[in-house]
Amino acid sequence: MPHTPLPALETLKEQAKRLRTRLSQEGESITHSRALELIAALYGFRDWNTLHARIGNRPPLNPWMLGARVSGSYLGQPFSAEVLSVEALQNRPGHFRLTLKFDAPVDVVTFESFSAFRHRINCIIDENGRSPAKTSDGRPHVELSW
Repeated sequence: MPHTPLPALETLKEQAKRLRTRLSQEGESITHSRALELIAALYGFRDWNTLHARIGNRPPLNPWMLGARVSGSYLGQPFSAEVLSVEALQNRPGHFRLTLKFDAPVDVVTFESFSAFRHRINCIIDENGRSPAKTSDGRPHVELSW
């Protein structure tokens, strides 16, 4: 059995969907069942049923998945974005490093005669979607909405 933490069941199913889509784009058609079996093998399990039993119905380790759509505020400015990367931080349980690509650039300067737009950011957030880093007025740099 593998010794690395396993993703949530929904994450594994999403991986199988992406695998099936990618193979289809390359001209190789497989069933969803076959994609699930391949994902199970990737994680070192005999088959999908064994992997599924190992994970059970535990809640996801993090609610943010690669490619997910999120919204919230960054430095007090509203945004909507795509999650480009997610990493669970081993040294900070319950915290995640995300890379977000904003749909529209976010101006991070509040001074009227100057602007600085961000298209993409890296941030660390807790399981509530708030960054431990705060602005001078005590507001989290990033606050994700549910």
